[in-house]
Amino acid sequence: MKRKVYQMLIELTNGRWSSQAIQRFAKSSLSKKVIPSYIRTYGIQMHEVSQSIETFPTLHDFFIREIDSKHRPIADGELVANSPVDGKVESVGSITSTGTFVVKEKSYTVTDLLGNAEQALSYVNGTYMVFYLSPADYHRIHSPVNGHVKKQLTIGEKSYPVNQSGLTYGKAPISGNYRQITHLICPNLKKCAVISVGAMFVNSIQITNSSRDWKKGEEIGYFTFGSTVVLLFEKDAFQMDSSITAGSRVRVGEIIGSMV
Repeated sequence: MKRKVYQMLIELTNGRWSSQAIQRFAKSSLSKKVIPSYIRTYGIQMHEVSQSIETFPTLHDFFIREIDSKHRPIADGELVANSPVDGKVESVGSITSTGTFVVKEKSYTVTDLLGNAEQALSYVNGTYMVFYLSPADYHRIHSPVNGHVKKQLTIGEKSYPVNQSGLTYGKAPISGNYRQITHLICPNLKKCAVISVGAMFVNSIQITNSSRDWKKGEEIGYFTFGSTVVLLFEKDAFQMDSSITAGSRVRVGEIIGSMV
C-alpha cells in the first residue's frame, strides 16, 4: 500500500468524523490485514519490537507496540536528560523574557500552553523542546529525567492535527489541544514540565504511570495516534546538547542535554 494512503488514513485527517472513523477502523479486526504493508511502507524495524507481528490483533495495537528495552538504552548520569520519545525535534530554543516560543514560525505563549500564568513565570528565559511523532514512530512516552511529580493536570477539550500541515496552518494546536501536563522537581531542584499534546480530534493520550517519583527512562504513557511532546526547563537549569537541533531525529534514551 502506498505511503499516501496511510497519510490519508493516519496523518492528514482534518475533521472530527473522519478522525473517529479512522480510529474505529484501526481498532477493528479488519485492520490487522494492513499491518504488514504498514510496516513495509514506513520501514519499521521489527527486530526492535517485543512481540511478533502475528500477535497484534489490530493496527491500533501495533501502533502502540512496545520495544525491547535493549534497543533503547538509557544514558547514565543523574543530571543527564534523555529524549522522552522517538521522533523529530520540531523546534528547540530559549523561551523569551515575555514567555513566548516559536514552532513552525508560529508564536506560542507558555501561559497558554500550561493554562496558568503563575506557573508560566517559572519558565521565562528558560528552554523549550518540541518533539513530533509521526505514524511510523514508536508511540510510548518515557520520563526524560529522574523527578518528583509536583503537580499533574489535564486541560483542553478538543485536539486538532499536529502533523506538519497542522503545525504550519492550524490555529495554535500545541497550546490549544487537549493535553496532559506534569510538573517535575528535577535532581538539581529546578522545575521541568512534560506536556503530552493530543491529536486528531480523539484526545489520544493514555497515562500508564501513576507514581509520584519518575525514574529516567521509565514509561509514563502512550499516544494512540501521532502527536507531540513539549519539554520546558527553568532559566539556568538546563544545557541543551550540541547535537540537538531543529529537524534532527532522536530516540528514547538518547541524551538531549544536562541539568545544571
